Amino acid sequence: MAGGVGSRFWPMSTPEKPKQFIDVLGIGKSLIQLTVERFDTVIPVENVWIVTSERYKSIVREQLPGVPETQILLEPCMRNTAPCIEYVSRKIYAKNPEANLVFSPADHIVLDVDTFREVIKNSLEFTEKREAILTLGMMPTRPETGYGYIKSYGCQQSTDNRQQSIFKVEAFKEKPNLETAKSYLADGGYYWNAGIFIWNAKMVVNTIATLVPDLATVFDKIEPYFYTEQEQNYINQFFPTCPNISIDYAVMEKAKDVFVYPANFGWSDLGTWGSLYTHLQQDENNNAVVGQNVNMVDCKNCIVHTPSERKVVIQGLDNYIIAESDNTLLICKKEEEQHIKDWQK
Repeated sequence: MAGGVGSRFWPMSTPEKPKQFIDVLGIGKSLIQLTVERFDTVIPVENVWIVTSERYKSIVREQLPGVPETQILLEPCMRNTAPCIEYVSRKIYAKNPEANLVFSPADHIVLDVDTFREVIKNSLEFTEKREAILTLGMMPTRPETGYGYIKSYGCQQSTDNRQQSIFKVEAFKEKPNLETAKSYLADGGYYWNAGIFIWNAKMVVNTIATLVPDLATVFDKIEPYFYTEQEQNYINQFFPTCPNISIDYAVMEKAKDVFVYPANFGWSDLGTWGSLYTHLQQDENNNAVVGQNVNMVDCKNCIVHTPSERKVVIQGLDNYIIAESDNTLLICKKEEEQHIKDWQK
């Protein structure tokens, strides 16, 4: 899922080139390239599908030349995750009703790739054997208020010892305040909602038809034109009529057979500059820098993201974000970053 605009990472992320297509970590690969790469021993590249905005088609083709062009699906407008998932699921189902599917955002990071791959393998085995929706729940390490949470019931029976940690979902919880987040950690059985889902194509199609009939009806009109030259024209015509709804609201909070697989593989949704800061290497003064020619003088606790060719000297700042991209410079206190979406207007 690669259609977001990443507005909280402005000015590095812009509507013309959002964060999933940017090397935010300074390692020579964009987030979407890292996402596809960590699946490469589990799901072959010929089975990878990208759902993105039509404006990003050329960027996707440039950054992911191994993904077949016919598997880059183009949304004419943003309609949240449920229409995105319905589109690709209906299209895959038309050719392979028994397909097992993994849905992943394109702009997250995973530090322990080997553990991630093992979790995905186990998850696919689980959904292959039963009609169920499986979501990955990240083990919380702090009372985080920026993530939604998943509350689990007790452990479910399984004949596979590797799957003893899969639990039935009791409820999905919205982003909490600090006191509520602390209570979640104290109570146990709560996990961060990573937005990564595993289920088979048949169940996606049937579940959305039952729970979100308005959405299914839109794709009933489009489906006859899948894999034809007219497909994009019909997508452009009817996709904007899809309800603007997330898969969490549309399905996860209503479906019966939803399970959570608690995992710990160094995950972050990189939703803010602050979250990026925690995943970058920091110097002795706790400064994190992406850029080759940055000189920090009497600074501490800062995050800097600048073009590598630009000479930058920063003096006397504590707990700031400094970012430059396309002739736009941002300098703000970390604790004020929630206002970044407003400043860019």
